[in-house]
Amino acid sequence: MASIPLEDNFTDILGKAQRGLKLTDADLASRAGVSVDALTAAKGGKVDESALQKLAKVLNLAPTALVESANQAWYPPGLQVNRLAQFNTPYNDITVNSYLVWDPKSKEGIAFDTGADASAILKTVKDRQVSIKLILLTHTHPDHIADLDRLKRETGATAHVCSLEAIPGAETFQTGKTFQVGSLKLETRQTTGHSKGGITYVISGLERPVAVVGDALFAGSMGGGMISYADALANNRKHIFSLPDDTVICPGHGPLTTVREEKRHNPFYPEFKN
Repeated sequence: MASIPLEDNFTDILGKAQRGLKLTDADLASRAGVSVDALTAAKGGKVDESALQKLAKVLNLAPTALVESANQAWYPPGLQVNRLAQFNTPYNDITVNSYLVWDPKSKEGIAFDTGADASAILKTVKDRQVSIKLILLTHTHPDHIADLDRLKRETGATAHVCSLEAIPGAETFQTGKTFQVGSLKLETRQTTGHSKGGITYVISGLERPVAVVGDALFAGSMGGGMISYADALANNRKHIFSLPDDTVICPGHGPLTTVREEKRHNPFYPEFKN
């Protein structure tokens, strides 16, 4: 698969932070000591490093990481984990990820979300002779569950979702529930903020720790705080950034990354930067 582009550029990051903090253009420009025209230019894609650094400080973003994003100077290193497959499918004008993990001995697997089209998941399980036992949903935004009925029908697997986002056709669970398939163990962590019932699944039993985070976090960014920007930030800090640095993060959009890379390069978390 060709490299998946970063989900957000620096203008997306500015917009998410400004909306999350509920700052008008006039307020943000005044507090940052830049003109409204300079702010408008930055939000339109102009790379003025001085203005971006000033805006970052008001928006509680890491200035160096924001400038890095603006200059397209970072992309997470290529990551491959045995028995972890990533699928990227087009949905309207975006692309969306889904994932598959499996136990090599039992050949039992777990699918995470469906993306827009589960065809690649179904082909992979057929080619590798894997039997999907569970379909676990990170959240229920339409792009992530678009092919749920088909994936359930063709695999016979049950779907599971956080009780805060109950939908027909999926069994609900309370946060903290654990799942096990073969040698794979999964812990559920609540990462509400982008969505009401957003769940991060922390997987042990692979060659390194893996967290399937949905839209809670992206490489170099995060999902918009559609439910609560403050909760999105706090839950990511508590439930994702507390994981070991070598944990592979599987986001709902964009490329794989790690906790270490996000500490170094994600503008939304300035406290981890030197």
